[in-house]
Amino acid sequence: MPDPARPTAGYARYRTEVRQEWIDYNGHLTDAAYAVVLSEANEMLLADLGLSEDYRAGTGCAMYTAECHIRYLAESKLGDVLQAVSILAAADAKRLRVYTSLSRGDGTTVVTGEHLYLHVDVAAGRVTAIPADRWTGVAALLSAHASPE
Repeated sequence: MPDPARPTAGYARYRTEVRQEWIDYNGHLTDAAYAVVLSEANEMLLADLGLSEDYRAGTGCAMYTAECHIRYLAESKLGDVLQAVSILAAADAKRLRVYTSLSRGDGTTVVTGEHLYLHVDVAAGRVTAIPADRWTGVAALLSAHASPE
C-alpha cells in the first residue's frame, strides 16, 4: 500500500490557490477547507474516469463518499498554491480507495486524505457494480498507479 504522505506518482491535474474565505482566525487554511480542496481534487479524478456529475445525470448512478481520513501535516496560508497528487490505491467492482496529497509550491506536504467511494444506484438506493465501460478506465488507472516508476 502506498504511503499517502509521499506519493511518488499519480494523478496530478488539480491545482488551486488558497482563497480568503478558507482562512480562519489563525491566518491559515481551516480544517473544513482542507476537506473541500481534497474533495475538489478527487472530483476531478472521478470526472476524468467518467464517474462524476455527467455520469449521474446520464445513468442515475454516482460515487458516494463512504469514508474519509484526513491527516493535517503543515499550515497553508492565503495565496499558497496547492497541488494535488491522487493515487487510486485499490478498487473493486463497487469501491474505489483514493489517497490524495496536497503540497504547497515549496514542495511541503500540508495534508493527506484517504477516501473510500462507493458506486451507488441512486434510484435503487444501494451499492452496485461499476459498469464495464467505466471499469475499463478504473482498471487502467489502478494498474498505472500500482506500477513501479
